[in-house]
Amino acid sequence: MRVLLLTSIFFVFFWGKAQTEIDSLPMDQNYLEDQFYLGITYNFILDKPENVSQRNLSYGLQAGFVKDIPLNQNRTFAFGIGLGYGVNSYYSNLKAEETLDGFTYRIPIEEENLRRNKIETHLVEMPIEFRWRSSTADSYKFWRLYVGAKLGYVVGARSKAVFEEYSDSFYNRDVTAFQYGLTFNFGFNTFNMHFYYALNNLFEGAQTETGEAINFKPLRVGLIFYIL
Repeated sequence: MRVLLLTSIFFVFFWGKAQTEIDSLPMDQNYLEDQFYLGITYNFILDKPENVSQRNLSYGLQAGFVKDIPLNQNRTFAFGIGLGYGVNSYYSNLKAEETLDGFTYRIPIEEENLRRNKIETHLVEMPIEFRWRSSTADSYKFWRLYVGAKLGYVVGARSKAVFEEYSDSFYNRDVTAFQYGLTFNFGFNTFNMHFYYALNNLFEGAQTETGEAINFKPLRVGLIFYIL
């Protein structure tokens, strides 16, 4: 019992001393924030032509890396620039059809039994952000507000329509290759809201079969998660 008691006192003494020494170490004041991001969104279509409606679940996925560049001594303000990848689907009743002269767009009649119809884009993206956060060197839960822009280059775009008896899919060259828009992210700790508002059209020069311009503008709303 004496040996056990002495051993326990010895352990507690040196553990407490070691813990005190660890706690007395200076905090790393040169910390960085939010290097990696992962997001999921619901994609709205704005400025739709007459009789065009959105259907099914239009979704978006994004992931990437952002270089955090602090702008003040407290590191609450920063500039961020990064590189990422995004996949976005937009479902509607406006079907694209490939012809010898390019592409035409129309709303199928009910007898054609259109089940799903979408345009899907794959983009290499560059987020540019001005960042404010309430973090400190020893705080892992904090408020953040990031505003900026996102530039995107389309590396793949496909139109696909699924009917009851067949499907039609092809690469769509009418999709605007260079896309850009404004971003706004805010939240606390893990869950953060993400907004993206496009400043140019999803299609470039596309028209319906009646000659009406297709000025689809995406609005993406969802959640974004940050990882150090």
